[in-house]
Amino acid sequence: MRIDGKPFRSIWREAGSEAVKIIDQTRLPHAFEIISLSAVKQAARAIAGMHVRGAPLIGVTAAYGLALAMREDASDAHLEQACSLLGAARPTAINLQWALSAMRAPLSKLPQAERAAAAFARADAIAEEDIGLCQAIGRHGLELVRMAAASKKPGEPVNILTHCNAGWLATVDWGTATAPIYMAHEEGITLHVWASETRPRNQGALTAWELGQHGVPHTVVVDNAGGHLMQHGMVDIVIAGTDRTTATGDVCNKIGTYLKALAARDNGVPFYVAAPSPSIDFSICDGLAGIPIETRSEAEVTQVTGLAADGKIDAVRVAPLGSKAANFGFDVTPARLVTGLVTERGVIAASREAIAKTFPERTAKV
Repeated sequence: MRIDGKPFRSIWREAGSEAVKIIDQTRLPHAFEIISLSAVKQAARAIAGMHVRGAPLIGVTAAYGLALAMREDASDAHLEQACSLLGAARPTAINLQWALSAMRAPLSKLPQAERAAAAFARADAIAEEDIGLCQAIGRHGLELVRMAAASKKPGEPVNILTHCNAGWLATVDWGTATAPIYMAHEEGITLHVWASETRPRNQGALTAWELGQHGVPHTVVVDNAGGHLMQHGMVDIVIAGTDRTTATGDVCNKIGTYLKALAARDNGVPFYVAAPSPSIDFSICDGLAGIPIETRSEAEVTQVTGLAADGKIDAVRVAPLGSKAANFGFDVTPARLVTGLVTERGVIAASREAIAKTFPERTAKV
């Protein structure tokens, strides 16, 4: 996608270099900075510290982290140590474990002398695969936007509500929930996006930053404004992302997604989830019982970071001294509240039967 008109990915390797470059998302939307990762520990810190975030990008970063580990030491012991280190960086997004498994299995069968080159090649392939998945999700989701546009008066925008950031910053390129938006915008469909800010890290601001770079009309709203907008007919479609989707269609996503789904159901607004297959956990059937919910630092709730009047990015405390804070990173939306899953193979029902039929090769392995 584009930053100031220049094409960028969220993670990349420069030609002839094995260093991995990432956009430091802790500095966005106020500063655009690039970090170079040259060791597996740096990759793990980038994931844990949310310098990279979003389930697909976490997975790709883990893949590159394992490649960096193999360049350091290609022994079996280091391979397992690196997998453990990276695997513990974030607990909720299944893409992390998926990517490590996709890397570990073939690497363990190779001679140590061949592992580093093979690891970088496999990580590159996983990155390219992620782009392809997002493009396919975009094409299938575009049909939903087209249908919504067909019911509007000439010049009247299709209003899409997003939650958190499931954009290209959360993937390698295009994004999941945003891919249909970008494709519809490029097709000339009149759009307006409500970007839900998602406290405590205000990741809807990242969506707004992305959309602004591409000229997509948008408005940032507080987390709990979604229900109000739907009550007043100001939302045509909700499109959310997912960090883990169960084999039965339950969806784990940024905290507050469940409330958006409840409001959508109450107001007859379609609620779609952009779900690439690496985000589907075929080993879990009950999202509430089976998906680990990450609990992050209290400081993310008690403090807020922003751009000060003097132009500096700084954090200020918003909660009383001595008050404790709970910081649940995700919640689970039951399948019954999901209108459909937008996958790389089409828009399907959020059900065990539809998921198994669409991805039989994944289901058979469980």
